Amino acid sequence: MNYKIPVHRICSYMAFAWLIGFVAACSPNESEYELGPAPGSDMVKIIATPSSTNPNIIQFRNETPGAFKAIWDLGNGSTAEGNQVNGSYALEGEYTVKLTVFTKDGFASNTQTVRIAETNFAMLDRPDYNALTGGASNTAGKTWVFDPVGPMNFGGPADAPSSWWNQTLADQNDCMKDDKYVFRLDGFRFENQSGGAMWGILDGAENQCVPQPSTPPASVWSLYEENGKTMLSLSNSQTIAWDDKEGVYEVIELTENRLHIQKTCCGGSGVRNYVLVPEGFTPPVEVIEKPYKIENMDDNFDEPGNVEWKKDALTLMESYDNPAPLPINTSPKVAMYVKQEGQPFAFANLFIDLDYKMDLRQRNVFKLKVFMPSYNDFVSAAGEDWAIKTLLKQVSMKLQDGTSSQPWENQAEVKQTVTVLDKWVELTFDFSQHASRTDFDRVLIQIGGEGNYIPGIFFIDDFRLEP
Repeated sequence: MNYKIPVHRICSYMAFAWLIGFVAACSPNESEYELGPAPGSDMVKIIATPSSTNPNIIQFRNETPGAFKAIWDLGNGSTAEGNQVNGSYALEGEYTVKLTVFTKDGFASNTQTVRIAETNFAMLDRPDYNALTGGASNTAGKTWVFDPVGPMNFGGPADAPSSWWNQTLADQNDCMKDDKYVFRLDGFRFENQSGGAMWGILDGAENQCVPQPSTPPASVWSLYEENGKTMLSLSNSQTIAWDDKEGVYEVIELTENRLHIQKTCCGGSGVRNYVLVPEGFTPPVEVIEKPYKIENMDDNFDEPGNVEWKKDALTLMESYDNPAPLPINTSPKVAMYVKQEGQPFAFANLFIDLDYKMDLRQRNVFKLKVFMPSYNDFVSAAGEDWAIKTLLKQVSMKLQDGTSSQPWENQAEVKQTVTVLDKWVELTFDFSQHASRTDFDRVLIQIGGEGNYIPGIFFIDDFRLEP
């Protein structure tokens, strides 16, 4: 049985060993460490001994002379490090074990086949295996589908939590909504039943419906530990949710009725969180009642304010040196708001999520000081077809229901145009016409407009809710 095994740690050790050898070879004072001939595979010695209490557990020992590092691919979906490691093999069959060793002269690998005579069903009776597959008695396996109520995010900023985390299945493209994934304990088989198409990359373009074969290729799954994390790996380039041919995920939660997996995306700058439930299971909708009240909100960035800023697709640097410490703002510290270039940053904003619903009947006016530099590009145009594609000299404040899957749909928004550049101005955001609303628990600030791909740098200070 073959498993898809991450190899990044092995590659890191190879690079490290090469670097050590290179530096030693270039040092005239330490010739005793110069590289000799690289070791051959015949030098790599593996001793495999079945456990005296369980023949399906094999003890491996590295007996390679001069090895200072030993990395194992155990052939069962697990990797290990050390001169003596154990491998568990519940199913009968043959497994190819690979040992890579590092010596002062280089590295080498060798393999050995392990033959397991009988399946040990007791080793398959694990809580995580049972939760994922339904157990040995469920011969048809367990089918997982996307949780219809979420929350999840199918691609968003890595600095979660963010508003992207509130996405539900209804927010996604139709070709994702019928995806099903079957996990069987028998043979550790995995089957992708994606209904003919998956969301992914097609002909170099992202966010496309990627056609899938009517008969998916044979694949197996593996659960294993790596760097203190539980990982789920799928073989043969099979994936869940996003067709990137890299089916390796961190398992955040695995219970009988919930599978939450995560993987890095977007060139390393974001994450994808997928939440799945068994087919036919109706997840309960958790309703959190927040109190209805109003409290002070203020932050001058010279000292800690009484609000916690979160951000989507932007960089926020609090306690940044004031670029123009002159009236009306001589404060030494402010916050720098940086919107980057490109489509992923078209909706850059920062926001505050409150643990209560705002009572706006008496207090409903916010103020904010803004410094908008003239060196920003307010001329170039690039963005979404529906948007104003230039960077705007504008600050927008929005009140939203942060518990909604689409908080922008029923928001209240006040926009203010900045008419003076390179100078601090104070803007007022009056929400008195929304004083009767009782659903707001998020305050959001967006500078430069939305839907455009133009970068910008701005400065803010003295945010407050008027008394």
